[in-house]
Amino acid sequence: MIRSRRRWTAVLAAGALLAAGLAAAPATPAHAQSACTVDYTNAWDGGGGFGADVTINNHGSAINGWTLTFSFPGNQQITNGWTAVWSQSGSEVTATNESWNANIPANGSVTLGFNGSYSGSNPPPTTFFLNGVECTGEQQTAPPEVSISSPADGASFTAPADVTVEATASSDEGSVDRVEFYINGNLAGSDTSAPYSFTHEGLPAGSYVLGARAVDDQDQAATDEVTVVVDASAEPTVVTSLNTVNFTEGGSGGYEVSLSHEPAGTVTVTTEQSSGGTGFTLEEGAQLTFTSADWDQPQSVVVAAAEGTGGSSAEFTSNATGHIAATVTVNSLTSGGDDEVWVDRFLEQYDKVKNSGYFSSHGIPYHSIETLIVEAPDYGHVTTSEAFSFWLWMEAYYGKLTEDWQPFNAAWQTMETYIIPGSDDQPSAGAAGDAIYAAEHPQPSMYPSVLDDTVPVGDDPLRSELQSTHGTGEIYGMHWLLDVDNAYGYGHCGDGTTSPSYINTFQRGEQESVWETVPHPSCETFDFGGSNGFLPLFIDDPEGGAEQWRYTNAPDADARAIQSAYWALTWAREQGNESQVSGTIDDAAKMGDYLRYSLFDKYFKEIGNCVGATECPAGSGRDSAHYLLSWYYSWGGSYPSNDWSWRIGSSHNHFGYQNPMSAYAMVTEPALQTSSPTFVSDWENSLERTIEFYLWLQSSEGGIAGGATNSWGGHYGTPPAGTPTFYGMFYDEHPVYKDPGSNGWFGMQVWSLQRLAEYLYLTGDERAEQVLERWAPWAISETTIGADGEYAVPAEMAWSGAPTTWDPSDPLGHQNPNLNVEVVAHNQDVGVTAAYARTLLWYAAATGDTDAQETALGLIEALYANMGDLGVTVTEERPDYERFLDVHNDPPGFEDGPFIPSGFSGQMGNGELVEPGVTFYDLRSFYADDPNIDQVLAYAQDPDNAPVPTFEYHRSWAQMDVAMAFADYALLFPNG
Repeated sequence: MIRSRRRWTAVLAAGALLAAGLAAAPATPAHAQSACTVDYTNAWDGGGGFGADVTINNHGSAINGWTLTFSFPGNQQITNGWTAVWSQSGSEVTATNESWNANIPANGSVTLGFNGSYSGSNPPPTTFFLNGVECTGEQQTAPPEVSISSPADGASFTAPADVTVEATASSDEGSVDRVEFYINGNLAGSDTSAPYSFTHEGLPAGSYVLGARAVDDQDQAATDEVTVVVDASAEPTVVTSLNTVNFTEGGSGGYEVSLSHEPAGTVTVTTEQSSGGTGFTLEEGAQLTFTSADWDQPQSVVVAAAEGTGGSSAEFTSNATGHIAATVTVNSLTSGGDDEVWVDRFLEQYDKVKNSGYFSSHGIPYHSIETLIVEAPDYGHVTTSEAFSFWLWMEAYYGKLTEDWQPFNAAWQTMETYIIPGSDDQPSAGAAGDAIYAAEHPQPSMYPSVLDDTVPVGDDPLRSELQSTHGTGEIYGMHWLLDVDNAYGYGHCGDGTTSPSYINTFQRGEQESVWETVPHPSCETFDFGGSNGFLPLFIDDPEGGAEQWRYTNAPDADARAIQSAYWALTWAREQGNESQVSGTIDDAAKMGDYLRYSLFDKYFKEIGNCVGATECPAGSGRDSAHYLLSWYYSWGGSYPSNDWSWRIGSSHNHFGYQNPMSAYAMVTEPALQTSSPTFVSDWENSLERTIEFYLWLQSSEGGIAGGATNSWGGHYGTPPAGTPTFYGMFYDEHPVYKDPGSNGWFGMQVWSLQRLAEYLYLTGDERAEQVLERWAPWAISETTIGADGEYAVPAEMAWSGAPTTWDPSDPLGHQNPNLNVEVVAHNQDVGVTAAYARTLLWYAAATGDTDAQETALGLIEALYANMGDLGVTVTEERPDYERFLDVHNDPPGFEDGPFIPSGFSGQMGNGELVEPGVTFYDLRSFYADDPNIDQVLAYAQDPDNAPVPTFEYHRSWAQMDVAMAFADYALLFPNG
């Protein structure tokens, strides 16, 4: 019997991504060691029926708990087996230990057996995996070990603190090459000989995660970390806004100075160069005066670097009598002929992003500096894979302009450590199995959705290939949502304390807005929620449900990470620095291999006119591939047992998620390809299908409409008569979510078309040019740019009509006379404006369009005019915060709060009660201590009389995109 009954699949998975370091675990996903061989012999064969003996020989250390997987090369089917729990899905076979034979000692063996049936020939399987790793008989070396001996976890110091980290490291089967030392996820230094140590000098007040990472001669790594607190000194201190300032030679950069304590009288702060080479001068702020009236009001220091100082650094120290001094490092960068004004503005913005509270103590980018912000993340210090991908992108630009690739590599390593689930996070990923069908429903109140194993699901066309290529059943992709500070209290797999913590929110259909979600742990151990955890909110399992883990990938974020890696490789290669990024590029290729799951229907059903969950045929091979970056892919499995796992794609395709640049990169750049035999062909097909998708969805005005689905309503329903199709998939004005509509936000336009413009710049593809030469004038006509930082860009759009059914024989001739878009609102959204400017810049660079270039220049000038201490900000009104106190209505209405089924009662990790009648705010009462909550509650309680709440938000992805917009102008238009 196939033991797949007690599993759960993501009903909707990754939510609406709207405007929108090191751990004690290994820095790379640690794969189980497996030094083994497998003897497979046919015990009997009667022509149609057969029996086989399978002996697992363990040549390594003792194994406690095992799963053996292999694939039949023919059509063999297991009928019964013994000495293991046997299951089969398609050609894939899984055998898991019984309780009495879980242990295989070193140099020991265990023999299993089964009977089966076949037709035609009966060739034996040739490749076997034990605990996810191929049995080759070769002993895999164990990773090194590392431990921080000093300081102790939780140790306290007084600012400014010199903190020396001492670590021990060893390798049983190799040698330790080096120990790297990190602070808040950033590499600070390394030591190549024992005793290993590094001193972090002059740390100001704050909390710090100090990490040590041992790397052996096989390039395997292990990490350890401690958290220390540096308390503010009781002594008065000179305070600086930045620790590091970057600008190009011949230019200048600045920072701000203030005092930590109110002085009794006048205090003079003197700043002067304390180290470094010649050519640096103070242009402003050599002497600053503070009094009891203005001691905490920052004053400016400006440093200049002469021509010829490129590549050198200096330190400037600010001293005051009776105060602890502060030192800032100034880096003068070599002028490369780019527009230095915009290079310096990139570096100014980059320094603010890296030094102003956008990152946690682990070095993880928050969604925003502010905590009270409700978008796709429902808390500012929750983060998304989007934020990581924008960070990588920005660091690629930094490497281009400085030839320093360490920050780019460190960003990828931080991503890999914290938001790509490792071995401990997906322990049963190598076990076989299929997802059981569960229908999506229009309203959250129609959940839980019943698991129905009578609905046919198709064969997974990637699992065996990926396991063979990478030697593991684990998936290398980002989970989309991370509770960075563990605000919800779930911790890692129920421990309640570990931060960051994997969580999820959106799971209940197209009308589940962020205001209706219930944050829950990605590792469901039943420690929180009700008696069966949070499963009864989402899934009605006839067998009651089982403990499990499950993750959801947002494909556009992984694709953006790969796009970033392409540019990092291109620019590093131009500099002769390719070797500095080669390891990270290998990881990007691996990410692209697994990203292919997003190219397939959710349940691997056939693409095209797929109506009726039972009637729509299960797919095999590539007939379940739509070849578009869909809204998500998901994977999960049993916990802590190794009984089963599942993987799904998505049937819903939004144009805003498409990334022709990443597809082009994986098709044309060998370094971004893996050895998987269908890797390149899949991405070739995806690239072509993506370009056609844009052409199909372009409105008569020029804006791009929503997308297409292979599963109408998420349950393979029947669309309205006359619904146009794209390769048999049905047009959907707002794919995936409707509250608010997923293609109402102008940000989707510019996120996606910036990638298309990059692709046009590199290829000259006339199809891409046709889309952009119609889109750009429409967008520009809806844009205004005034004086002193005043501007307005499209914000919200309304759609009418529909495209005509796609005809692949005439892609350039496709017209949509009855598909229309109207811009119904404008605003000054910082991130959207930056992405919009970047789209126009790449388009202008590709075509010479001066209107696009001039509009983009006006927009980035306006952004810079709105620059503040923490980045670029504008005032935002948030009338949607009225929904903070909404309660679910029955029957459901648009203004609903969280739906909790009758009879459900549970508790979140932070103690919040989950029961019928709760509000968004009830589930997040930690907001009661937020400095912005009073205006929000006043408005939510009396929206007719209280003012609409206003904010100046600092979203990390938006600020990073601003920096890259500045850099784009410098790189694409070096002569202005």
